[in-house]
Amino acid sequence: MSDGSVDDGPVEARPARAGEVVRTEEDGRLLSVRIADEIRRAVLDGEMLPGTRVGQEWLAAKFGASRIPVREALRQLQSEGLVVLAPNRGGWIADVTSQESIEVYKIREVLEPLAIFESVPRLTDEDIASLEATMRRLERVGSVQEYIPLDREFHLKTYSRAPMPHLRDMIERYWNSTQHFRRWFVKDSLARDGLPFSDPQHLMLMEAIRSRDADAASSLVRLHIRRTRLLIETMVNAATPAPATPARRRIRRETPEPQTPHEPPTDPGNPFTA
Repeated sequence: MSDGSVDDGPVEARPARAGEVVRTEEDGRLLSVRIADEIRRAVLDGEMLPGTRVGQEWLAAKFGASRIPVREALRQLQSEGLVVLAPNRGGWIADVTSQESIEVYKIREVLEPLAIFESVPRLTDEDIASLEATMRRLERVGSVQEYIPLDREFHLKTYSRAPMPHLRDMIERYWNSTQHFRRWFVKDSLARDGLPFSDPQHLMLMEAIRSRDADAASSLVRLHIRRTRLLIETMVNAATPAPATPARRRIRRETPEPQTPHEPPTDPGNPFTA
């Protein structure tokens, strides 16, 4: 028989505490996004160089965070191709060899023409106006440091309306992995005579986009990427040392090769160069 009392149960007792947990988790997610944004910017701007070790303890201290949002940020950057994580070895800024970079450019020659072919018919008038504004800025910049992010913004924006999110994610990952090669290429090739400069292929691509000619835009992007790849191959070959003499070969055989060619420095301190 009931004694008239009401059993409210334990669930309704502390709604404020549940709210506090939600806010803490949300703060952690926002902090993780902030950490990822800062590292991404530093890598793409060349402040954190390929092979640089990324210390979780240092990042946690820098951002006033626990290691949990730091780990989440690094996992996100790993999925973007910017960071390499290895069990019991920590993380470092992703690096690729010159041959790996050339392979990536060959893959991009296939992927990006498809992306722009799908995107061009769907670009709005506002999209095209924004692309033209970005291209005008490209022709006025006075340093490679300014040129690199604008060039990236221009090309990724031309693919932005392709209804293929997996394809766009793959393309951005490949751009991330070869960012330092693009900086080297622009500095030593396109901008050899100084900045600003005008890239005729950008002008032709913009005209094809303006005319909504997806076939022409696709062909121009393929040629644009191939030009870069062939120039990088030429620069890499020119920088390759001559074959060793027999005496030099003996010396090299006696010198142990590193087991991990891209092993980063062991110093877990400040990874930012600027």
